[in-house]
Amino acid sequence: MTVHHQLAAVLQEAVQTAQIAGTLPTFDPPEMTIERPRDVAFGDYASPTPLKLAREARMAPLKIAQAIVQHLPDTAYIQEVTVAPPGFINIRLTEARLQRVLVEVGEQGAEYGRLHLGDGKKAQIECVSANPTGPIHIGRTRGGVMGDTLARAMRLAGYDVVLEYYYNDAGRQITMLGESTKIRYLQLLGQEAELGPDHYKGDYITDIARELYKAHGDALLDESTEYFGGYAKDKISQSQKETLRRINIVFDVYFNEQKLYETGRVWEALEILQEKGYVYAQENAQWFKTTEFGDDKDRVLVKQSGEPTYRMPDIAYHWDKAQRGFDLVVDIFGPDHHATAPQVLMGVQALGYPTDFVRTVLHQIISIIKDGQEVKMSTRSGTFVALDDILDEVGPDPIRYFMISRSGNSPIEFDLDLALEKSDKNPVYYIQNAHVRCAGIFRKWAEAGGAPDAAADADLSLLTHENELAFMRKALELSAVIEQMVLTSEPHHIAFYAYELAAVFHQAYEKCRVLSEEVPEPLRRARLYFYGAAKQLFAHVLNLMGMSAPEVM
Repeated sequence: MTVHHQLAAVLQEAVQTAQIAGTLPTFDPPEMTIERPRDVAFGDYASPTPLKLAREARMAPLKIAQAIVQHLPDTAYIQEVTVAPPGFINIRLTEARLQRVLVEVGEQGAEYGRLHLGDGKKAQIECVSANPTGPIHIGRTRGGVMGDTLARAMRLAGYDVVLEYYYNDAGRQITMLGESTKIRYLQLLGQEAELGPDHYKGDYITDIARELYKAHGDALLDESTEYFGGYAKDKISQSQKETLRRINIVFDVYFNEQKLYETGRVWEALEILQEKGYVYAQENAQWFKTTEFGDDKDRVLVKQSGEPTYRMPDIAYHWDKAQRGFDLVVDIFGPDHHATAPQVLMGVQALGYPTDFVRTVLHQIISIIKDGQEVKMSTRSGTFVALDDILDEVGPDPIRYFMISRSGNSPIEFDLDLALEKSDKNPVYYIQNAHVRCAGIFRKWAEAGGAPDAAADADLSLLTHENELAFMRKALELSAVIEQMVLTSEPHHIAFYAYELAAVFHQAYEKCRVLSEEVPEPLRRARLYFYGAAKQLFAHVLNLMGMSAPEVM
């Protein structure tokens, strides 16, 4: 249970006690809101709930707050509770409670911040889902990092999480891939063949064609475009997996769209929609009555040519998700899915399944800035920035951090020059340097002959410096941050938290020396414990973001 929930329960009990005593009138006690005040001078936590109760209780918010505080139960970890106009309840924790968080971090390690929100529940997160028609480029990376980071938080919250990649390996884009590869192969044979405007023009297509030419010579001259498309698709898919692994993203499931056709699930779903009266024929096309579900117009499921639109297999895929028994499905898509994602869920509803278990998260685009200029990207034209190239230049950690550094609703400018900078201007350096500083303390301690277990019997009550206490307060927040991430499916909260944690740490590091000869031995031992816990916490938080925790930089 988070501290927020513990305090909310204490206030709820006080409301009920005040009602029994007649100090407050009878009404259904609301959910008590617990917040962190902007200024620590007001306390560690605050509740504005009395402001919301004024109408129902027919009392001034300040009087309500006073009544609640008057009936608070004795709680060992609360030092002080005060009331402030117009009706806030401010709560300050004891220093002993703050100091105990260091012990919790040390003992629980990678389990620190664990919640039980998802105990016994299955969840699926779909992200990336890039077509196997080209290398993963940086523009498609944001959803992957968001999904993987969210999966890490949800697992800490108790969920059994499946991270899934949906391969659109069927349809026109694969036909174009096959044609593009064969044309490049024919060109290597010296034949006249030209790429059209819809073909893929990246150098990677030529590389695949050259590989086929090297292995088979002209023996593939009469092979179909399907052969070339299949080979290129498999080659690109394997490359995409290896690239994502470099950025610390490993999927549990790769679901191929082609499987939906091979098993007949696409046509089965269409048939059921037809039987239920949600599909009608018009001008030789099959139309879905999405207007019955609130859409502004009906949508085509099958074109006049007999080829399904992208909606049809996507409906079948989400129908499959519904049948796999997930308690929660999180779809992380780019901005191009703004209109289509709701239409797919309308199809699942029409097939007889509720869709409240599906949460759609849309993220905005990424702009790459190099030397102060934006780099233009297009997979089809071949003018894109491959993720592998960025990984070679800056490594995985800056990419992962910047991809979750803002809310998904906001576009991101990924500045390559900033990502490489070794200064506090770079938030990645700023956060990781906190772990490095902790490691440096223990390295110097060992070099000076200090005992490795010197902090084992430390008196943590000596840790009373305001900067030490500020770090402990921030450490207490992790479980609330994990809860917020899980409930909102917004992974940027951990990036914000990591930066704020680093900020309070660096202030403590500057003010609270540990190895100086002027530091009394008992305080030194306590601070060794402090920095040991801080090192563990930074390693944990960095891992939750899929980032490394370096010992030196």
